[in-house]
Amino acid sequence: MIWSDITFKVSYNKEMSNKLIDALKTKKVLVADGAWGTEIEKIKNPRVQYPEILNISQPEIIEKIALSYIEAGSDIILTNTFGGNRLKLKKYGAEEKIEQINKKGVEISRKVAGNRLVFASIGPTGELLKPYGNLTEKEAIDCFSQQVRILTDAEVDGIVIETMSDVGEARCALMGAKTVTDKPVIVCFTFNITSSGYRTLMGNNIYECVEMAKTYGADAVGSNCGSGIETFIDITKEIRKFTQLPVWIKPNAGIPELVSGKTIYPETPEHMVTFIPELIKSGASIIGGCCGTTPLHIKKIVQKVFEFVNMQ
Repeated sequence: MIWSDITFKVSYNKEMSNKLIDALKTKKVLVADGAWGTEIEKIKNPRVQYPEILNISQPEIIEKIALSYIEAGSDIILTNTFGGNRLKLKKYGAEEKIEQINKKGVEISRKVAGNRLVFASIGPTGELLKPYGNLTEKEAIDCFSQQVRILTDAEVDGIVIETMSDVGEARCALMGAKTVTDKPVIVCFTFNITSSGYRTLMGNNIYECVEMAKTYGADAVGSNCGSGIETFIDITKEIRKFTQLPVWIKPNAGIPELVSGKTIYPETPEHMVTFIPELIKSGASIIGGCCGTTPLHIKKIVQKVFEFVNMQ
């Protein structure tokens, strides 16, 4: 099956935002934004202040990043709310500010987005589910549903549950989201290559993750973080074997390296874009970047996606 067949035959959930459906049908492949955390590090050391708190303490920093991705041509930008759940915020003594932090995160991205889509970023709780940790499934579901409710009330276009390493926690996040929103919900996992294939940190394979996402009503499924773009071609092919849902892909700009005491991501924009055609052929519906990717990476990806799609 060639990539264009995949694009037109993907199964869309009836509840999915018409904006997203229309955008996928019109452009065939959408471009999301790039990294937020590593961009924040360039402006302000995150050890000084928890990144999500910048939404309310220095919103101009976050607005500058959001605007940079809009100017780069992103069809979808996220919000600075990845660590905005109450369990993460509690570690920084900020749990009482959860509503303010999440609402402001949406407001900032919405302010600069214009007619582009704004999807809210939701990351892991930072805790392990029982029996590996002390977190119960009910506590996890309640935690995620609280954050999603706040984000939905702030009028996002959808939710992206990302960087998940445990299919059980991802299930709790998806269940929590689906109980409080009818916006599209995307679930993304981080996979690493092992002797037994691609698996999450908790040992879940791609099939298990995709089947869970489909079973619990995800509107799209995908992968982010962990490795560079070349690896994501195989990951995308594996995901596409098990679903016709849209596939969301956000690779790192390579594996981080420590150079002269600084963490760098080695993959340049020029290097990354050489893999875009193959990534699309493999079945990616939405392509962006994770750690180390910059507005320049996204600008180059936008150009390459446009060139490739319009050559078909």
